[in-house]
Amino acid sequence: MFIDRVKIKMKAGKGGNGLVAFRREKYVPLGGPSGGDGGRGGDIIFEVDSNKSTLLDLRYSKMIRSEDGGVGKTKKMHGADGKDVIIKVPVGTVVYDEATGAMIADLTKIGQKSIICKGGKGGRGNWHFASGRNSAPEYCEQGEPGDEKEVRVELKLLADAGLVGYPSVGKSTLLSVVSKAKPEIAEYHFTTITPNLGVVQVPDGRSFVMADLPGLIEGASQGRGLGHQFLRHIERCRVIIHVVDMGAQDGRDPVEDYRIINEELVQYQMRLGERPQVVVANKMDLDDAQENLRRFKEAYPEVEVFEACTIIAEGMEQVLYRVADLLAVTPEFPIVNEEEKEEGVLYKFEAEKPAFDLFNLGNGRWKLEGERLFKLFEMTDFENEHMVYRFSNTLRKMGVDDALRNAGCKDGDLIQIKDYVFEFMEEE
Repeated sequence: MFIDRVKIKMKAGKGGNGLVAFRREKYVPLGGPSGGDGGRGGDIIFEVDSNKSTLLDLRYSKMIRSEDGGVGKTKKMHGADGKDVIIKVPVGTVVYDEATGAMIADLTKIGQKSIICKGGKGGRGNWHFASGRNSAPEYCEQGEPGDEKEVRVELKLLADAGLVGYPSVGKSTLLSVVSKAKPEIAEYHFTTITPNLGVVQVPDGRSFVMADLPGLIEGASQGRGLGHQFLRHIERCRVIIHVVDMGAQDGRDPVEDYRIINEELVQYQMRLGERPQVVVANKMDLDDAQENLRRFKEAYPEVEVFEACTIIAEGMEQVLYRVADLLAVTPEFPIVNEEEKEEGVLYKFEAEKPAFDLFNLGNGRWKLEGERLFKLFEMTDFENEHMVYRFSNTLRKMGVDDALRNAGCKDGDLIQIKDYVFEFMEEE
């Protein structure tokens, strides 16, 4: 089964908690605090595997988790690191953050690895908090939570040339006669519902990978027919082979078909309209083919057309030479949106995100949110008085107290952080 798109929830391992411990050994005076740091949480990693061709292994995975880090040990020893989870994926896999739509990874080389969810850092043991004021701290740090996100995983085939055209124009037949691929061929529309790949050998020794993709119809760029299922796979193709049915066996107009398909390519993202095209006039053995070809050349005099009859492999050699020549001079097209890039700019300035956001829920209730705030909250042990004091002192330094007062928060109001509620108290 060919699966090329899945959604998965992922949660990397939490860092291990630090340890509160003291060194008490004979003949070792003033041993002091010796609680070790917690281990690092396991990462979730995608690795490209040449033996994979679809995302079938991920289809039924609802949640992927990696191992948490171990608790710190005595004598300042680290806890064990959590085991990473390595997921094998095929070449051409792209990973997006479902919440933001941002691309996380584009995996195009065998053996390439990318960390999709990073495990949390281990909490610090009590020896880190020793100071002149407190030489024997009885508190430590909790482990940092690992990344948690929902991702969209897509497979975009790595083919040099892609076949486009209306359904039943002869794309699958063309692939079958120029390569050893065996796509399904039948006399009905949308015979091809999953992409097929074939390695094409040019008579002069050159070779390239050709993709037979599901047929396009008008409105495909908006999702009609197989829509984006088709267009997603042509994003990596450097040359487009546009197959036109000059025999007009289905009653369609070849001139209009060519215009419609090109409009769909232009309307889709990823600069598909900029790719060089090789136009193949197929089914030239039919009665109306020559007349339709004459009209086509009148409508598009600048377009180079290769006459062919794919069912008997007639005219294919010139097509393959032309495609190979274009591939030799056509660079790869990046799959990221070029509009988001600025030429000559290595780093783009982005304003620093605020440490927290404050929301007034009404009736004396307030809510605090923020990535840094949540991380600090997760790493605090609220059963330990010293850690609670450290947490409140850190919030004060972050400006939380002043922000609450300026917003109108009064003594006795309730402050919510995640699922916990605290009471705001003015210092006497």
